[in-house]
Amino acid sequence: MSRYISNTFLIFNSSFLICLYSCSVSKQISKQANTILLNDTAISTGHIGISIYEPATGKYWYNYNATKYFIPASNTKLFTLYAGMKYLGDSLVAARLKMSGSNVSVYPSGDPTFLNPEFEFQPLFNNLASFKIIYINNNTWRSDALGNGWAWNDYGDYYMAERSSFPIYNNLIDFSLKNGAIDISSQAIEILSRERSGSSIQFNPETKKVASDKFIIERSYENNDFYIKDANSSFRKKSIPFKTDPEFVAGLLKDTLKVEDVTFFRSDAPGNAISEISIIHSQPSDSLFKPMMYRSDNFFAEQTLLMASNERLGYMNDEAMIDTLLRTDLKDVPQKPKWVDGSGLSRYNLFTPQSFVYILNKMKDEFGWDRMKNILPTGGTGTLSSYYKKESGFIYAKTGTLSNNCSLSGYIITKKGKFLVFSVLANNYSTGATPVRKAVEQFLVGIREKY
Repeated sequence: MSRYISNTFLIFNSSFLICLYSCSVSKQISKQANTILLNDTAISTGHIGISIYEPATGKYWYNYNATKYFIPASNTKLFTLYAGMKYLGDSLVAARLKMSGSNVSVYPSGDPTFLNPEFEFQPLFNNLASFKIIYINNNTWRSDALGNGWAWNDYGDYYMAERSSFPIYNNLIDFSLKNGAIDISSQAIEILSRERSGSSIQFNPETKKVASDKFIIERSYENNDFYIKDANSSFRKKSIPFKTDPEFVAGLLKDTLKVEDVTFFRSDAPGNAISEISIIHSQPSDSLFKPMMYRSDNFFAEQTLLMASNERLGYMNDEAMIDTLLRTDLKDVPQKPKWVDGSGLSRYNLFTPQSFVYILNKMKDEFGWDRMKNILPTGGTGTLSSYYKKESGFIYAKTGTLSNNCSLSGYIITKKGKFLVFSVLANNYSTGATPVRKAVEQFLVGIREKY
C-alpha cells in the first residue's frame, strides 16, 4: 500500500510540476508577445492570432486569439500539402492511357509537371509521341479554371495561372526581349499564332520590334490575344497565363508532339475502368511539393489539390475534395475551417492558428519529421530567404501573404531542444508586410533563445 501511495504521489507531483512549468512559460511568452507583437505599431492597427504547442507534452505553451478565424493567405497550402502527401503517393500520376493501335485515349490527372521546363524527365510526352491520334477524355474535369473568390483582375499575372485537367507549359507563356524583338517561350505557341484564327496570339502593333529595352504586354480577358500596350516601359521578361480552352490546348499538344490529331472530348459516362488502363507516372511527389512550399507556388498547389481529388474521388473538383477531407481525414480539426481553394489566393479562406498547429502536427506524425523538414523552407531559404538567417535550421515554416494580411506557421527547435509547433496569423494591419514579419521574427527567435 505504501508503495502505491508513493507512486501516486510521484505521478501527482510530476503532473503538478509540468502544469506549473507550463503556466510559468505561458506567462513569460505572454509578456514577450505583448512587448514585441501586440503593442507593435504595425500589428496593433489590425488583428493577430498566436498558438504555440509542444507535441511531447500535448500542451499549448501559449494561445492568443488562437481559436479566432483569420485569412491565412498561402498558409492554406499546408492543408493542400496534407492532401497531396496523403493521396498522391511517392510519385505523381501523369495520366492513364488506353491504347488501340496508333491511337491512344488519355485520362489526364491534372499533373502540372507535363512539359514544365523545371522537369526534364517527361515520360508522358515520350509515350504520347509514339501515337498518331490522341483522344483526351475530359470527363473527370469538374472544376472552374479560376478559383472561388480569386481577384478577377489578376488574371494576367503569373501567380494566377488557370487550373486545368491537362496542364502544359505550366499554363504560362514567357515573353522576353531578344535582339530587340519579343521572344516567346514556346515554339508551339508561336506557330499557332501564325496558323490559327480566333483563339490566337496577335500583336498590336503587328510588328514585334520594340524601340526600347523594356515593354508591357497583356492578354485579353476573353481569349488568347496578346497586345503590346506600351513599348517604352516596365518589363524585360513577363510570364502570362493563357486561357486553357480545350481547342487551344489540343493545338499546342498536336504541334508539340508532332502527331496527326489531338481531340478533347467528354463522354456521357465516366471513362473505362482503371484496370483496363496503363498508369504513367511522372515525377517524385516531393519534387512538386518542395517548390510548392519553397516559393509558395499557387499553380502547383491548386493542381495538387485537384490531383488528390482525382485519386481519391475519381474526378477533379476542389470543393468536393475539401468537403471529403474535412469529413474524413481532418474531421478532428479543432475549429472547422472555411477552406475554398488550394493556394490561399482567395480571401474567402478562414482558418484559426490552432487549425494550423493541428495540421502541422498531424503531418509530422503521419509522414515523418525528416520528410517535413525536406519540404518546408528553413531560415534564409525559399520565402524565408530574408529572415531567420543567423541560425538557419531551427525553424521550418510556411509563409503567407496577401495585401494587409500575412501569416507564418511551422516548427521551431529551441536551444534547449524543445520541439514546438506554432502559428502566427496577422490580418488587417495598415502597413506593408515587412514590419509585421520582422516583429514575428523577433518574437520567435526570442522563444528559440530562451527555451
